[in-house]
Amino acid sequence: MRKPRSTLITTAGMAFAAVLGLLLALTGPSAGRAEAAAGGIHVSNGRVVEGNGSAFVVRGVNHAYTWYPDRTSSIADIAAKGANTVRVVLSSGGRWTRTSAAQVSTLIGQCKANKVICVLEVHDTTGYGEDGAATSLDQAADYWVSVKSALAGQEDYVVVNIGNEPFGNTNYTAWTAATKAAIGKLRGAGLHHALMVDAPNWGQDWSGTMRSNAASVFASDPDRNTVFSIHMYGVYDTAAEVRDYLNAFVGNKLPIVVGEFGNQHSDGNPDEDAIMATAQSLGVGYLGWSWSGNGGGVEYLDMVNGFNPNSLTSWGNRIFYGSNGIAATSRTATVYGGGGGNTGGTAPNGYPYCVNGGASDPDGDGWGWENGRSCVVRGSAADH
Repeated sequence: MRKPRSTLITTAGMAFAAVLGLLLALTGPSAGRAEAAAGGIHVSNGRVVEGNGSAFVVRGVNHAYTWYPDRTSSIADIAAKGANTVRVVLSSGGRWTRTSAAQVSTLIGQCKANKVICVLEVHDTTGYGEDGAATSLDQAADYWVSVKSALAGQEDYVVVNIGNEPFGNTNYTAWTAATKAAIGKLRGAGLHHALMVDAPNWGQDWSGTMRSNAASVFASDPDRNTVFSIHMYGVYDTAAEVRDYLNAFVGNKLPIVVGEFGNQHSDGNPDEDAIMATAQSLGVGYLGWSWSGNGGGVEYLDMVNGFNPNSLTSWGNRIFYGSNGIAATSRTATVYGGGGGNTGGTAPNGYPYCVNGGASDPDGDGWGWENGRSCVVRGSAADH
């Protein structure tokens, strides 16, 4: 999302472009590629796992910290509703007041105290190329390097979301090269956290740019530890569009998270039921937008009224307590003593999918063993 008080733009031709983008082919990562080094949150076989190898499926909420730094109880309030992750809006100083290294440390401490994973994101990049006030991914990467002291040693607890919605609908084809360069800068500076990269087109990738180039971006990361984030608003107003996009990544063993979504929007009516159901069936993470503080006509995206955890809105009730909601599907990270467990989704025969695929199936019959029970290798003869 943009800054909460900005005017939202309905993109001409978006519906047509969404269909076009969904038809674009996505090439999976090469079979012989290296996996991310164990330790900290990392990618394994196309899935997000913890340092001990336990699957971790994001179930959480966005919090607009950079505009509301005085709302110090928000992370605790979100955690109390059952979320296992909070995506925290920061600023690199290019557009809003810079979030200092000391503030980053405090936020990480709050996440750890409340047993949630911190996804930290720079928001100044939103709509770069179309919004003249936005900053580049390269500038965002410089910010992360500048606060490296706050991030050091936090790989078990922190995901670095390099830049929010880093291209609008202008010059978005530059996304691939810019994303690779930003990843390279962070790795070159010695940051080895899991990285999250947002799609272009205001995060919605209606052009299919991220979908088509995800494999090459993933391969460009020497740590093989990059997670892709799609924001689902009006472009994803049908279940078919939601399923097609997420399945394209899961089927090609590329890690994907729904980094933002809502239950309504000015550019169309997102299918939040399909988003949540599909994410649950595929074992894909999601982060709803947002806890509180929205303005400029999108106040309906607030989950609680006035940052009051005891005053849930209809959207808040839906995402926390509705079907496939956070309260029912969230599992606390094992680094905090949570139970973990197999969260790769469920096969048609009722058994869970193996999070580690064929690695859990040494005899190749399609049946594996994880977390003390049988699991099914996705796409195998047992997957029926």
